[in-house]
Amino acid sequence: MASEKENHVVNGEDEEEEEKMEQFFALLRNFREARNRRKHELIQREQEEISKKKKKKKNKISKLGDDGEKSSWVPSFEWEDFTAEIEFRRPSIIFPPSFNNKQEEKKQEDDGLDLNLTLSPASS
Repeated sequence: MASEKENHVVNGEDEEEEEKMEQFFALLRNFREARNRRKHELIQREQEEISKKKKKKKNKISKLGDDGEKSSWVPSFEWEDFTAEIEFRRPSIIFPPSFNNKQEEKKQEDDGLDLNLTLSPASS
């Protein structure tokens, strides 16, 4: 009788382990199915976006013309475009060279220091 009880307990534990293993494998199957479904959805969405882009391109080409090329304006220039004199609304502000030199002299006089760098032989 003791062996029957032990045998029944062992069989009961085996059945519990088998149920747990079945649940585990069921979880794995469900996870794989969910992953594959999601992957399929993403691929399908990507293909739809690609097809929409192709349709847009086809619509643009059909609007452009029969040959599918855009007609664009290409500017052409003549030599006269560059040789004509330009008239400014206001005179440009360019100071004469003598004005610039006077300002430099004033700066040197104001500082009292000669800031010009010169190379002189070192005395030793």
